[in-house]
Formats: sequence, structure tokens, C-alpha cells
Amino acid sequence: MIEILLIDDESYVTGSLEKTIPWSAMGVKSVYQAASAFEALELLEENAIDIVVTDIAMPEMNGLELVQEIGQRWPHIKCVLLTGHSDFDYAKKAVQLQAFDYILKPVNDDEFVKTVSSAIKALKDEWEQAEKYQQLLYDRKSDFKVLRANFMVDLVLGRQLSPKTIKEKLSQYEIPLVIERPTVMMLVQLGKQFAHLDYHSASLMEFAVGNIAEESFASDYNVWHCKAPHEYLLIIAQPKDESGAIREYSAESHTLRKTKLVEATRILRANVSNYLKGEISIVVTDWFEFPSSITTAYRAGLGAMFIIANEEQQSIQFLEDRVTQDHTFVKSMEILYKPPTMIALLESKRWDAVEQKIRDVFADLKQTRYSREHLYEVYLALTNAFMYIAHRQGQYVSQINELGIDFIVDQAMVLSPDRLEEWAISVLHKLQSELSVKEESSKSFVVKQVQEIVATNLSQDTTVKTIADRVFLHPVYLSKLFKDETGESLSEWIIGMKMERALYLLKNTNKKIYEITSELGYQNPQYFSKTFKKYYGMTPQEFREQ
Repeated sequence: MIEILLIDDESYVTGSLEKTIPWSAMGVKSVYQAASAFEALELLEENAIDIVVTDIAMPEMNGLELVQEIGQRWPHIKCVLLTGHSDFDYAKKAVQLQAFDYILKPVNDDEFVKTVSSAIKALKDEWEQAEKYQQLLYDRKSDFKVLRANFMVDLVLGRQLSPKTIKEKLSQYEIPLVIERPTVMMLVQLGKQFAHLDYHSASLMEFAVGNIAEESFASDYNVWHCKAPHEYLLIIAQPKDESGAIREYSAESHTLRKTKLVEATRILRANVSNYLKGEISIVVTDWFEFPSSITTAYRAGLGAMFIIANEEQQSIQFLEDRVTQDHTFVKSMEILYKPPTMIALLESKRWDAVEQKIRDVFADLKQTRYSREHLYEVYLALTNAFMYIAHRQGQYVSQINELGIDFIVDQAMVLSPDRLEEWAISVLHKLQSELSVKEESSKSFVVKQVQEIVATNLSQDTTVKTIADRVFLHPVYLSKLFKDETGESLSEWIIGMKMERALYLLKNTNKKIYEITSELGYQNPQYFSKTFKKYYGMTPQEFREQ
């Protein structure tokens, strides 16, 4: 629904329009009125206005100046100008400011309705186009990402592709690698700091790590990063200035190559720690010729990752340094199969006992030297038990609400014992809830992302447009999504957050009011003071003095 703002220092004009125009029939939900440009700006800050109808001749700030301000801060708003001056200069200026239309006073109701209806239609067309454009961008990025990932899977799992096909795909997908060139592969695992992330958030974090890798290796290497088939981030790097077969490298060049690679991976870890506030573990393979030996290199790196799953203190592992490290004693998971078994406990619906059994298994696992093979063993035993009890209840796992088949094949669950334990307890609770006919709900990821951005950027020029740029959405689309999810205008919510911060600063610091004004991104202390008073019934100075 449309929201419209009428502005005229002669209030009878806006009052008459508010009463005589058939707003509901036009699809207008709310009509706001303002007697000055400054009052209008306050309403624009607080409400999701779609159309502004403003007089030109107003004191302090005229309509043209207001339209210019609106164009800078809320470019999606349609502006219609009212004036009693049939002067070409006004019309010309209005066109320069990209006003939607221009109406002479006294206003003819039929002409007014026609103009506003045209503005509404234009808005709806823009919304539709913005949504289509956003969907096209999303589809293209998603398709491109999927195509690259599928190509990576084909290569590392050994699918036979001709050199011509590989060259074509490298070019088509804009992958900066060259065939028959010395190459190195890195398998990257996110550290414990990221264990709480859901699958989508973890994928975004891995994508961020990949982008950081491109920057960290940029001076000496061309880089391709992508999700690996076994839930690791895979980074493939080729030296920019080297060619020829790997066997032609001398011992001296080998040492130099190793030194440069060690430095690049060290920089990568440091940048991830600085920018993403977490650690990563890296397994670096031996050098190989791309793409003929990529499958062998991947299997070697994957095998090392399986073995060193719990060696987080050694965060960068070079396969050439691990030749003598992998002959270790392997412990069996006896507690996993000790009676009463998981299946027996599930059959008797002893949910608390099942949960305790799971926690005991992971407590024993964490006290010993485990590999990812052990995690797989636990994972398969748990999924087998969960599938068994679901089938005993006459249901396929894929038919159980909130679980679906994904929880069986999602290999991200076996990246760490903490994540696997958390997953197992979660699935247990969902199974119990499903069999008791209960449901759970979740919050929108985009809304949570927007709320985090605003909470950490109150000191900056935080507007719907700047936030939309951060989350790669159109401002109109983001505003509608936020309001649909929360029932609250995004602009109003941002102001509320700033006022809460202002209250805290006034109460707990000795900062001057103009300093607080600047810290919250306001340029005008008087406007900040008026906004604060509207929220709390007193000016900032009055609050501090009470």
C-alpha cells in the first residue's frame, strides 16, 4: 500500500486534499501532512513515504530545496510540486531536480487525482522492475556459483574432460587458471569461532575467506576458490610468472617457491583473523600439473584433513612435511556401541537417556586423538539410528517436517565434534517434537543481517540506501521486505536505534550534545534535539539536567 505526504505552509490546502481526494480507491494507505519542509523531513525519517506532494513557496526551506534533499536521501520517492506561480523557471528547475510532475494552484481535484495516480503507477512499475532485476542478479550469481562449483567437483573427483572442454569452461566461467601449469591446492576449514553458523552463513563466510585469499595471493598467484565436495573451501593457486613442467624445478627454486607459499598462507590466516575475527586451518598439497593431477592432489589433501581434524594448534599443514607424522595409533569408538544402544533407547522413547548417550559419546571423543574418520563413524551411527526410529513410526525421514533428507547428506556436520554434537542434539529434539506433533519457526536471515549492520554502524550515515548497498538489495525491495517481516518501517527502526544510543551516551558519558549529534550521524544539532524530544518528551539538555 502507498503512503503519501502533503506539504504546504497553508494547512487548509493539505487539509482539504486529505478530506476530498478518494485515497483508498487510489490504493493509498496513509496520508501525512506537514506545514514546513523541516516537519516534512521528520516525517520522512519516521515513515516509509512513497509520494511527496509539496508547495514550492514556503519559508526557511522552499519546495525545490526540499525536493533536492529528498532526491539525495530518498531517491525512490516520487515528488509532485504545487505552486501558484506559472513561471517557466520553476518548471525548468523542477525538471532538473527530477520531480515527477508539476501542478498549478488552485488545485483541480481531477487533475490532482490523475497526477497522483500516474505517480502510483510509476512507483508500482519501478517496484516490479526492481524485483525482477534483483531476481535476475540473484539467479545469475547463483547460476554462476553453481556452475563453477559443479566444474570443481568434476575436476577433483576425476571426471574425464577433454583439454578443449576444460579450456572453454575456464574461459566461460572466468576462472584465471591455465592448463599444464604448475599448481598448488589448499583445503581450508573454518575454526571453532565459526562453528555456531548455520549452513548458509558458513557458506557466506567461506566465500569471504575465498575473496580474502584472492587479495592475499594477488601479487604472485592467480586464484580460484570454490566449495569442495566434502564441505571444505578449496583454493587453487597458480604462479603468475612461471610455466613449464614441475619436474624441471631445481632444489633452489623449490625452496623459493615454498618460502613464498608459506608467506602467502600466513598472510591469508592473518587477514582472516583481522577481518572475520576467526581462525582457519589450511592443508597445502604438493605441487601438481593442472588439471591432469588435480584428483590425486585433492585426495591427498582430503586424507590429511581427515587425519588432522583435531590438530587445530597446527593451523597450516604442508603435505611434504607430514610424511613421518601420520603413523599413529587409532582408537575405536567402543562407547558408541556399548549397551544400551542408541536404537534401543530410541525404541523405548527414553529421550533424555538418548541425549545423555550422545553427550557421553562426544565427551569420550574429545578426550582422545580423533580423526575425521571417527566423526564419520559417529555421524553414520547417529543417522542410522534416527532413520530407524523414523521408519518404525511409519515415516520416511524425507517426509518429516523441518528435517528433510538434507540432514542425512549434509557433510558439513562432520567438520568438528562440537558441530556434530550440536547437530545430533538438534535433530533428536526435532524428532521428538515431530513425533509429538509440534513445530518450530525461524527468523529471516536478511532482517537479522540488516539489524547487525545498523547496530554496528550507528555513527555513520546509516540510511535505507546505504544499508541496501551493503546487503546487495534494491532500497525499495529491502524496505518492503523489512516491513513485511517486522511490521515496522526500516527508517523508523533506524531512528529508534539512534535514539536509544543517544540516551545511553547522555546518561553514561560527558560528551557534549554536538559531539553526540555527530557520533550518531546527524549534521544538525537542532534537528537531533527535535527528534530526541519527540521520542522522550524532553530535549537532550533537559534529560541531562534532570
